[in-house]
Amino acid sequence: MKALTWHGSGDIRCETVDDPVIQDDRDAIIKVTSCAICGSDLHLYGGFVPGMHAGDVMGHETMGEVVEVGRGNSKLKIGDRVVVPFTISCGECRQCKWGQFSLCERSNPAGAEQAKQIGYPTAGLFGYSEMYGRFPGGQAQYLRVPYADVGPIVVPDGLSDEQVLFLSDIFPTGYMAAENCDIKQGQTVAVFGCGPVGLFAIKSAFLLGAERVIAIDTVPERLALARASGAETLDYTDEDLQERILAITNGLGPDAVIEAVGMESHGAGGVVEILQTKLTSTERPYALSQAILACRPGGTVSLPGVFVGSAVPAPLGAVVGKGLTLKTGQTHVQRYLQPLLDLIVEGKIDPSFLITHRIGLEEGPEAYKTFRDKADGCVKVVIRPNG
Repeated sequence: MKALTWHGSGDIRCETVDDPVIQDDRDAIIKVTSCAICGSDLHLYGGFVPGMHAGDVMGHETMGEVVEVGRGNSKLKIGDRVVVPFTISCGECRQCKWGQFSLCERSNPAGAEQAKQIGYPTAGLFGYSEMYGRFPGGQAQYLRVPYADVGPIVVPDGLSDEQVLFLSDIFPTGYMAAENCDIKQGQTVAVFGCGPVGLFAIKSAFLLGAERVIAIDTVPERLALARASGAETLDYTDEDLQERILAITNGLGPDAVIEAVGMESHGAGGVVEILQTKLTSTERPYALSQAILACRPGGTVSLPGVFVGSAVPAPLGAVVGKGLTLKTGQTHVQRYLQPLLDLIVEGKIDPSFLITHRIGLEEGPEAYKTFRDKADGCVKVVIRPNG
């Protein structure tokens, strides 16, 4: 089959790899009908994530048609159309039973090595390095889905791929980021970063009762989508950004802040790149520091973004001094699949609003570069690997 594979920093290739096969009775194989390039894929593309190997298959936003099912999987049948969560979860360990699927204790074959770095194992992830199990990703014509009796959700007739594909990651991620803010009716939420996750966080904040959302970015296409979603917008290159935030909130500040930027692999035009010339290496997690500064005393800072490595400087004095609550974590995708699918079915949100580019698999390597550089108005790329 054809797949997009990693071969080093800035080197993604479309090449032939082995077809996936059933390895466990709970597995399924899907023929991928749609997949997408995620902002966190850019961390791999930029070479910021250790444990990648030449030829590793990329991608973790995937859906498709079931073409083979393991003997122990009674949930799925051949022909089912499914969306696959990026988190691989067993459904049986204590974390899964608590609904904390991204913290699954069993699904990551590299869990013991991961625990040496962060204390405990967490869930395996598709297409995301040796630390997360080195599972082949879904930017390919076919995908093996482990624990397929737990993760995938069957899509009802009448919904297009583009309406449901983002249930695999960015819609639940943006929604969980907003949910972590514990939004009360009438509150104000600020969102740093208006990429796909930030845009879904904006939509979700309104769905959860926010009266105002302040969206902070500098890319015109992203700011336009944020405004179309009902947010007020600010440019984060404004040297008086904190003063602007205070001015439009009557000095009160936002009740919660979502930092949807993450680390510095966002490439040309990213927060860190813009400010690199005047920041030291310890000051470069700029958006995190700015989010903590912007949040009102007693508020919540929600962090859905990927932070690579363990040493990330943060102004903890401000966190403690203002009595802030920090809420973080990889998304517990399986928890959100049905409720968010229901919102789509009910017409309360159409997740396809942010798609700007639709391509075939062969165009993937160039699309990675376009997405990284935020060129050609690129906000979100959807790939159809099988035409």
